[in-house]
Amino acid sequence: MTISQDARPSTTDRHFGPGGPVVQPPGGYRDGMTLTRLAPQTGTAFVLRAGQRLTVVDPTGEQVSDFFAVMDDDRDEWFSSGRTIDYANSTAVTTGSVLYSNRSRPMATVVEDTCGHHDILLTPCSQQTFDLLYPEFEGAYHPSCFENLATTMSAFDVAPDRISTTLNIFMNVWAERNGELHIDPPTSRAGDRFVLRAEADLVVGLTACSAEKSNNGVCKPIDYRIDD
Repeated sequence: MTISQDARPSTTDRHFGPGGPVVQPPGGYRDGMTLTRLAPQTGTAFVLRAGQRLTVVDPTGEQVSDFFAVMDDDRDEWFSSGRTIDYANSTAVTTGSVLYSNRSRPMATVVEDTCGHHDILLTPCSQQTFDLLYPEFEGAYHPSCFENLATTMSAFDVAPDRISTTLNIFMNVWAERNGELHIDPPTSRAGDRFVLRAEADLVVGLTACSAEKSNNGVCKPIDYRIDD
């Protein structure tokens, strides 16, 4: 895989997605694909047409990517974690899983998953997440997936309040018998991929997660590619 490397975009730049010089990662990737790189703690948004495939790659290992989508023809129809869990009778998302909208329409199908651990329970980290759960930051500004999704998806007329629970690709969340949730380091290794096929025209938001705890202490890049 060849990587299109981004410098961290400004808030305005994020409306238009990433772009930058082409680089080759050390050792390369096995199939020669060209991907676009999201710098750590940034995001992008784009239209994914029905039948197109979105490949999300963890280039270094142990890095989460938040995914959210709305229907391109109706901003009031969006990805529903709850419906997806209901219809699968499972919180696991992997090859063969279907992502449903709040109106129970299929939005995307997982067609490849080399990691096997992803989260569909937690919302994207926000400034309030860091204020409430990370006292070590003492209320200081912190980049967040919610901000990156809201900023980039606003270019497609998606309101911030529309963004709810995300599919957190490569995130490792588990529950004790009493319901207490734990976030462990991702099990993804360098080069692991997660591939979705769109079942309808979608507006997609995608991030390189900004929460250090979710990424084993270090926020790293995410690579992605769209194929017809």
